[in-house]
Amino acid sequence: MEAVILVVDDEPKVIEVIKPFLEGEGFKVYTAMTGKAAIEMVEVHHPDLVLLDWMLPEMSGLDVCRELRQTRDVAIIMLTAKTDEFDRVMGLEMGADDYITKPFSLRELLARIKSVLRRVQPQTEKRDVLRRGELVIDEEKFRVWKQDQEIALTPAEFQLLVTLARRPGVVYSRLQLLQATMGDAYLNYERTIDSHISHLRKKIESDPSNPQYIQTVHGVGYRFGDQL
Repeated sequence: MEAVILVVDDEPKVIEVIKPFLEGEGFKVYTAMTGKAAIEMVEVHHPDLVLLDWMLPEMSGLDVCRELRQTRDVAIIMLTAKTDEFDRVMGLEMGADDYITKPFSLRELLARIKSVLRRVQPQTEKRDVLRRGELVIDEEKFRVWKQDQEIALTPAEFQLLVTLARRPGVVYSRLQLLQATMGDAYLNYERTIDSHISHLRKKIESDPSNPQYIQTVHGVGYRFGDQL
Protein backbone atom coordinates (compact mmCIF):
# COMPACT_ATOMS: atom_id res chain seq x y z
CA MET A 1 0.00 0.00 0.00
CA GLU A 2 1.37 3.42 -0.95
CA ALA A 3 2.21 5.77 1.89
CA VAL A 4 0.18 8.98 2.15
CA ILE A 5 2.06 12.26 2.68
CA LEU A 6 0.64 15.69 3.52
CA VAL A 7 2.88 18.59 2.41
CA VAL A 8 2.19 21.78 4.38
CA ASP A 9 3.88 24.94 3.14
CA ASP A 10 2.65 28.46 2.38
CA GLU A 11 5.02 28.84 -0.58
CA PRO A 12 3.29 27.58 -3.77
CA LYS A 13 6.65 27.02 -5.49
CA VAL A 14 7.74 24.64 -2.74
CA ILE A 15 4.57 22.58 -3.11
CA GLU A 16 4.86 22.69 -6.91
CA VAL A 17 8.30 21.09 -6.65
CA ILE A 18 7.77 18.59 -3.85
CA LYS A 19 4.33 17.23 -4.79
CA PRO A 20 5.14 15.89 -8.28
CA PHE A 21 8.50 14.60 -7.12
CA LEU A 22 6.97 12.52 -4.31
CA GLU A 23 4.16 11.33 -6.55
CA GLY A 24 6.80 10.16 -9.00
CA GLU A 25 8.36 8.16 -6.15
CA GLY A 26 5.06 6.35 -5.55
CA PHE A 27 3.53 8.34 -2.70
CA LYS A 28 -0.03 9.64 -2.48
CA VAL A 29 0.37 13.37 -1.82
CA TYR A 30 -2.04 15.97 -0.41
CA THR A 31 -1.18 19.60 0.24
CA ALA A 32 -2.16 22.45 2.55
CA MET A 33 -0.97 26.05 2.80
CA THR A 34 -2.08 27.02 6.32
CA GLY A 35 -1.88 25.47 9.74
CA LYS A 36 -5.64 25.20 10.14
CA ALA A 37 -5.98 23.58 6.72
CA ALA A 38 -3.28 21.09 7.71
CA ILE A 39 -5.23 20.01 10.79
CA GLU A 40 -8.35 19.52 8.67
CA MET A 41 -6.48 17.54 6.01
CA VAL A 42 -5.02 15.20 8.61
CA GLU A 43 -8.50 14.49 9.95
CA VAL A 44 -9.84 13.74 6.45
CA HIS A 45 -6.98 11.92 4.74
CA HIS A 46 -5.10 10.27 7.68
CA PRO A 47 -1.61 10.67 6.21
CA ASP A 48 1.28 8.46 7.25
CA LEU A 49 3.62 11.45 7.34
CA VAL A 50 3.34 15.24 7.39
CA LEU A 51 6.01 17.51 5.88
CA LEU A 52 5.35 20.58 7.99
CA ASP A 53 6.77 24.03 7.34
CA TRP A 54 7.75 25.94 10.51
CA MET A 55 6.44 29.34 9.39
CA LEU A 56 2.75 29.20 8.42
CA PRO A 57 -0.15 31.68 8.42
CA GLU A 58 -2.93 31.39 11.03
CA MET A 59 -0.93 29.05 13.27
CA SER A 60 2.73 28.12 13.22
CA GLY A 61 4.06 24.72 12.22
CA LEU A 62 5.14 24.28 15.82
CA ASP A 63 1.56 24.82 17.00
CA VAL A 64 0.29 22.40 14.36
CA CYS A 65 2.82 19.82 15.51
CA ARG A 66 1.77 20.29 19.14
CA GLU A 67 -1.92 19.92 18.29
CA LEU A 68 -1.41 16.84 16.12
CA ARG A 69 0.59 15.19 18.88
CA GLN A 70 -2.43 15.46 21.18
CA THR A 71 -4.71 13.51 18.85
CA ARG A 72 -2.68 11.66 16.21
CA ASP A 73 0.36 9.40 15.95
CA VAL A 74 1.25 10.62 12.44
CA ALA A 75 4.95 11.02 11.65
CA ILE A 76 6.13 14.62 11.27
CA ILE A 77 9.15 16.11 9.51
CA MET A 78 9.63 19.84 10.06
CA LEU A 79 10.67 21.96 7.06
CA THR A 80 12.27 25.26 7.99
CA ALA A 81 14.75 27.97 7.13
CA LYS A 82 15.64 28.22 10.81
CA THR A 83 19.10 26.85 11.66
CA ASP A 84 19.41 27.83 15.31
CA GLU A 85 20.03 24.87 17.62
CA PHE A 86 17.34 26.04 20.05
CA ASP A 87 14.75 26.01 17.28
CA ARG A 88 15.80 22.54 16.20
CA VAL A 89 15.60 21.12 19.71
CA MET A 90 12.26 22.84 20.29
CA GLY A 91 10.82 21.21 17.18
CA LEU A 92 11.98 17.78 18.28
CA GLU A 93 10.69 18.25 21.80
CA MET A 94 7.27 19.22 20.47
CA GLY A 95 7.12 15.78 18.85
CA ALA A 96 8.64 16.11 15.38
CA ASP A 97 10.30 12.92 14.17
CA ASP A 98 12.87 14.69 12.01
CA TYR A 99 13.93 18.15 10.90
CA ILE A 100 15.30 19.34 7.56
CA THR A 101 16.58 22.85 6.87
CA LYS A 102 15.86 24.75 3.67
CA PRO A 103 17.29 24.71 1.09
CA PHE A 104 17.51 20.93 0.74
CA SER A 105 17.82 18.55 -2.16
CA LEU A 106 14.84 16.42 -3.16
CA ARG A 107 16.99 13.31 -2.77
CA GLU A 108 17.86 14.31 0.78
CA LEU A 109 14.18 14.88 1.51
CA LEU A 110 13.29 11.48 0.04
CA ALA A 111 15.94 9.78 2.16
CA ARG A 112 14.62 11.45 5.32
CA ILE A 113 11.03 10.45 4.48
CA LYS A 114 11.98 6.84 3.87
CA SER A 115 14.04 6.76 7.07
CA VAL A 116 11.16 8.06 9.20
CA LEU A 117 8.62 5.74 7.57
CA ARG A 118 10.87 2.74 8.20
CA ARG A 119 10.95 3.64 11.87
CA VAL A 120 7.22 4.21 12.29
CA GLN A 121 5.54 1.75 9.93
CA PRO A 122 5.07 -1.93 10.82
CA GLN A 123 7.83 -4.14 9.47
CA THR A 124 7.04 -6.88 7.00
CA GLU A 125 8.21 -9.67 9.28
CA LYS A 126 5.93 -10.84 12.07
CA ARG A 127 6.91 -9.60 15.51
CA ASP A 128 5.72 -10.96 18.80
CA VAL A 129 3.48 -8.90 21.03
CA LEU A 130 5.40 -7.66 24.06
CA ARG A 131 3.70 -8.02 27.43
CA ARG A 132 5.31 -6.07 30.24
CA GLY A 133 3.36 -5.70 33.46
CA GLU A 134 0.05 -4.05 32.56
CA LEU A 135 1.37 -3.00 29.15
CA VAL A 136 0.69 -4.81 25.88
CA ILE A 137 2.85 -3.60 22.97
CA ASP A 138 1.97 -4.76 19.46
CA GLU A 139 4.93 -3.85 17.25
CA GLU A 140 3.28 -4.99 14.03
CA LYS A 141 0.14 -2.92 14.56
CA PHE A 142 1.97 -0.01 16.20
CA ARG A 143 -0.40 -0.04 19.18
CA VAL A 144 -0.06 -0.02 22.96
CA TRP A 145 -2.59 -0.89 25.67
CA LYS A 146 -2.57 -0.62 29.44
CA GLN A 147 -5.27 -2.51 31.30
CA ASP A 148 -7.20 -2.88 28.02
CA GLN A 149 -7.14 0.89 27.42
CA GLU A 150 -5.26 1.95 24.29
CA ILE A 151 -2.57 4.59 24.68
CA ALA A 152 -1.81 6.99 21.84
CA LEU A 153 1.94 7.39 21.35
CA THR A 154 3.93 9.42 18.87
CA PRO A 155 6.22 7.46 16.51
CA ALA A 156 9.30 8.48 18.50
CA GLU A 157 7.65 7.54 21.81
CA PHE A 158 6.57 4.18 20.43
CA GLN A 159 10.03 3.34 19.13
CA LEU A 160 11.56 4.46 22.41
CA LEU A 161 9.18 2.24 24.38
CA VAL A 162 9.80 -0.77 22.14
CA THR A 163 13.57 -0.35 22.30
CA LEU A 164 13.53 -0.36 26.11
CA ALA A 165 10.80 -2.99 26.57
CA ARG A 166 12.51 -5.56 24.35
CA ARG A 167 15.34 -5.88 26.88
CA PRO A 168 14.12 -5.21 30.44
CA GLY A 169 16.89 -4.34 32.84
CA VAL A 170 19.37 -3.35 30.12
CA VAL A 171 20.62 0.21 30.52
CA TYR A 172 20.68 2.39 27.41
CA SER A 173 22.52 5.68 27.14
CA ARG A 174 20.76 8.73 25.75
CA LEU A 175 22.91 8.45 22.64
CA GLN A 176 21.81 4.84 22.05
CA LEU A 177 18.15 5.74 22.50
CA LEU A 178 18.43 8.79 20.28
CA GLN A 179 19.97 6.68 17.52
CA ALA A 180 17.19 4.09 17.84
CA THR A 181 14.35 6.62 17.81
CA MET A 182 15.55 9.56 15.72
CA GLY A 183 18.43 8.21 13.64
CA ASP A 184 21.97 9.45 13.15
CA ALA A 185 20.96 12.98 12.14
CA TYR A 186 20.39 14.02 15.77
CA LEU A 187 23.23 12.38 17.65
CA ASN A 188 24.30 15.82 18.96
CA TYR A 189 20.92 16.38 20.63
CA GLU A 190 20.94 13.69 23.30
CA ARG A 191 18.91 15.75 25.78
CA THR A 192 15.82 15.59 23.55
CA ILE A 193 15.49 12.01 24.80
CA ASP A 194 14.72 13.37 28.26
CA SER A 195 11.73 15.23 26.84
CA HIS A 196 10.44 12.13 25.04
CA ILE A 197 10.91 10.05 28.22
CA SER A 198 8.96 12.63 30.21
CA HIS A 199 6.05 12.59 27.75
CA LEU A 200 6.09 8.79 27.59
CA ARG A 201 6.03 8.43 31.38
CA LYS A 202 2.99 10.68 31.61
CA LYS A 203 1.17 8.30 29.27
CA ILE A 204 2.16 4.88 30.62
CA GLU A 205 3.11 5.31 34.28
CA SER A 206 0.57 5.29 37.09
CA ASP A 207 2.85 7.70 38.97
CA PRO A 208 5.27 9.44 36.57
CA SER A 209 7.23 10.83 39.53
CA ASN A 210 7.92 7.26 40.66
CA PRO A 211 8.21 5.35 37.38
CA GLN A 212 8.04 1.56 37.34
CA TYR A 213 8.37 0.99 33.60
CA ILE A 214 11.00 3.47 32.45
CA GLN A 215 13.59 3.99 35.13
CA THR A 216 16.40 6.53 35.24
CA VAL A 217 19.94 5.25 35.83
CA HIS A 218 21.65 8.44 37.00
CA GLY A 219 24.74 9.38 35.08
CA VAL A 220 24.11 6.68 32.47
CA GLY A 221 20.66 6.70 30.86
CA TYR A 222 17.45 4.68 31.12
CA ARG A 223 16.24 1.10 31.45
CA PHE A 224 12.94 -0.75 31.39
CA GLY A 225 12.01 -2.18 34.79
CA ASP A 226 12.78 -5.91 35.00
CA GLN A 227 10.64 -6.61 38.09
CA LEU A 228 7.27 -6.19 36.38
